[in-house]
Amino acid sequence: MTVPVIPNRAVFRAQEVCDLAQVQPYVLRSWEAEFPDLGVAKTPASPRIYRRSDVELVLRLKHLLFVDGLTLAGARRQLGDTALALGDGSVSDADVAALIDDETRQHLRDVRRGLQWILGVLDGSGITPDDRVLVALPPVTRGASKNGALAASPGGAKRKAAVAKPTKKGARGRR
Repeated sequence: MTVPVIPNRAVFRAQEVCDLAQVQPYVLRSWEAEFPDLGVAKTPASPRIYRRSDVELVLRLKHLLFVDGLTLAGARRQLGDTALALGDGSVSDADVAALIDDETRQHLRDVRRGLQWILGVLDGSGITPDDRVLVALPPVTRGASKNGALAASPGGAKRKAAVAKPTKKGARGRR
């Protein structure tokens, strides 16, 4: 079993780790469940990011499980608690930013702008003429006019209000 060459980068995506270790994604996810320190998740919605030391741990796990024939519990004992302390564990913002696409960056900017606006409103300095504030319009009443007066329709055009015609009681069925 040859040891793959790990590219000289600080962080890796899950698929890249799977390709390097030649394991399926579900195997990697099951190892994450057994070893919680494996991988770094920035937010619950973002994909997991793996440090170089995580990739080395995955390769070591694969060797222990597939070559040495150990179970996950045996591999955990073999690695010991000191081996799970994964180096300094620092991933720079630039490394994470390299993995984010432009659309995600725009969404993050929008969220940041919204949070800054909320902070400004809470601080008292956020309400300016440039702020976009939604204002509820009064409800449009239809048919409220009795004498055929003009009422505004929701589309803005004026139309004649519907007036109910009085019915004659007892007119039906008489000859």
